[in-house]
Amino acid sequence: MARKSLLPRGLYGRAALILIVPIVTIQLVVSVTFIQRHFERVTEQLTGGVAAELQLLLDLAEAAGSLDAARAEVLRAAGPLEVEVALPAGDAAPVADRTELVDLSGRVVIRTLRAALPGLAPVDLVEGDGKVRLHLPTRWGEMAVVVNRARMSATNPHQLLVLMIATSILMTIIAYLFLSNQLRPIERLAGAAEAFGKGQVIPYSPRGATEVRAAGRAFLDMRARIERQIEQRTLMLSGVSHDLRTPLTRMRLGLSLLPEDEETRALLSDVAEMERLVDEFLSFARGDATEAVEAVDPLALVRHVVENAARLGKRVEMRAPEAVGQVMLRPQAVTRALENLVNNALRYGSRAVVTVAMGERWLRLVVEDDGPGIPAARRAEAVQPFSRLDAARDPNRGGGVGLGLSIAADIARSHGGELRLGESASLGGLRAEVLLAL
Repeated sequence: MARKSLLPRGLYGRAALILIVPIVTIQLVVSVTFIQRHFERVTEQLTGGVAAELQLLLDLAEAAGSLDAARAEVLRAAGPLEVEVALPAGDAAPVADRTELVDLSGRVVIRTLRAALPGLAPVDLVEGDGKVRLHLPTRWGEMAVVVNRARMSATNPHQLLVLMIATSILMTIIAYLFLSNQLRPIERLAGAAEAFGKGQVIPYSPRGATEVRAAGRAFLDMRARIERQIEQRTLMLSGVSHDLRTPLTRMRLGLSLLPEDEETRALLSDVAEMERLVDEFLSFARGDATEAVEAVDPLALVRHVVENAARLGKRVEMRAPEAVGQVMLRPQAVTRALENLVNNALRYGSRAVVTVAMGERWLRLVVEDDGPGIPAARRAEAVQPFSRLDAARDPNRGGGVGLGLSIAADIARSHGGELRLGESASLGGLRAEVLLAL
């Protein structure tokens, strides 16, 4: 779990990680291996050649019969060897070896010289003038030798590192731009699919790699089939609505012409109940896919639903901030979902409270009541279409047909959200929360 939390969540981040980690690893391995093996070996070879020349000077000094003869011999050999010699030395040797912190080859130089010349005095490589000053013991005293540092190690080894780092950065940028160009069609496809899930049809044309184009064409075919199905269902429901409402209207008109008595009032009540049931069935079957998304003030929408319920003498209260701004949603669908929840709350309880809350990318509508609520074990069942949990919810006894919560859940899902059922902490009844993605 800890490793998963450290990984980027987005496709760009993960693709960049897959791209950059191998490049950086390869560069580090190549750099370390090249520096250790190439520069060390080159430095050892160059320094070993200089050490052989220094050994020659020591041999000439040791073979001479006097100090003057020794000085003459080493000076005569110093010219061709391109070194400066002083015998005896005019300055004192340092007390310890010294190298710069960033001197990658200094330690190799000292180690190679000391292996070839056991009597070598401490070496100081921090003078910064490109010279190496050495003190070698002879029987005529210490001999000071000055050698050009360029003869003993490769010059400017850090330039290779700078070049490799600059090349790595450049290639990473180029690779990331290419990768971004390949990932952009996937983002557009995901955006089109997400928008269609919310009922929005945005222009989209397949682009990118062959596999991405194939997925894009499959999405367009699927979207076209779903749109045709929605259109056919809408046409069918329009005809069904007309065919059902016409005889119900004739029945209501005929009953209204009969003398008013208890039986007539009962029949009119049955006709009204039939109209209500037809409306619920059609509302469930129609859904909200045919409604357009609009910029809406959610507070005005909720206030309208609450005021309509209050005009019927119901105890309903609204709790919301002063202003939340405009949001994009289907106002009729959200109104229908909220009305279903409020009606359920007032049908099974005596009081309802509607709470509105809004975040950067979400809108929350909460309806709470003081009724019996729904047991936790049966809340998933309650959201299923035509589900009635007990006899009190029988339509023949004043209940619904089990579509109110299902319609609210479908509308929430079509807005990229969900319907959550729980227990009201303040009223003790049901808490129905509609979460909509913005």
